[in-house]
Amino acid sequence: MASALASATDDATLIELGRAVIQTEAQAVAALVDRLDESFSRACRILLETRGRVVVCGIGKSGHIGAKLAATFASTGTPAFFVHAAEAAHGDLGMLQSGDVVVALSYSGSSDELLVLLPGLRRLDIPLISLCGLPDSRLASASDVVLDTRVDREACPLGLAPTSSTTATLALGDALAIALLGARGFGEEDFARAHPGGRLGRRLLLRVADVMVAGSKIPRVRDNVRLAEALVEIGARALGMVNVLDADDRLVGIFTDGDLRRALEDGADIRAVHVADVMTHTPQTIDATSLAVNALEQMQSRRITSLPVIDGKVLVGVVTLHALLAAGVA
Repeated sequence: MASALASATDDATLIELGRAVIQTEAQAVAALVDRLDESFSRACRILLETRGRVVVCGIGKSGHIGAKLAATFASTGTPAFFVHAAEAAHGDLGMLQSGDVVVALSYSGSSDELLVLLPGLRRLDIPLISLCGLPDSRLASASDVVLDTRVDREACPLGLAPTSSTTATLALGDALAIALLGARGFGEEDFARAHPGGRLGRRLLLRVADVMVAGSKIPRVRDNVRLAEALVEIGARALGMVNVLDADDRLVGIFTDGDLRRALEDGADIRAVHVADVMTHTPQTIDATSLAVNALEQMQSRRITSLPVIDGKVLVGVVTLHALLAAGVA
């Protein structure tokens, strides 16, 4: 076998080996479906009812999977963190407290680093859920709930490297996290709050008020000024538009680069014509409390690059397409 692997350098053989791995791991995951039973729902109940945190624990390749699962739990509404089993045995067990739940990952169920933790978990009366491939192992026997991760064979042709088994463990852990997400009614806005730096977080949390130009930076003129004065204001504020206000400071229109082009095409004298005669009288507007993504969608649908932001009829800001793109909303 070793010599066959060493000689597998042609493209067709490499592709075939890759396909074999994916097929083997896919079969291992598919086999979990029929094995999912009341043990899974009991595990979910324990996790839902805990007053503390979910502490995921493992070592080796299972530890790497455990770190990912702890992150998935935490980002989907189940407070969780990962503790390396070896570090737990040398002081990190102090992170655990009564009310927590431990999710232990070990295919063999005989990892010494995990087994040495069992007396401490019992003293704290901490429920133990294990994801284990050997239901007769010491870890499984000590667990309140055992979720069966056994596989027929590893995808590694040597049968040594954890491959199918870790993939099955990852899938089963994800199943737990997403089942809890559904049970908690965890929605898009909850997800966004846990991911404020991500694209979804920005789209669901960022408001127009967070990205708009406000105060003295707002381009504005009265509706009785001549077009030349409005052009000076446009140049000074560099937003490609100016808001036109009446004597009561109510927004009555906007004048944009596009309006200027049309006015010049119609032969307007910029020194004589008033801005009110060539402005857009019914501009698109948006509220400051609206989601920034709504402003983006409004601009894209109308093919415009800026929106006056109003509170009632009072102008409070301007939001631009450039600002939305810079904020990562798109």
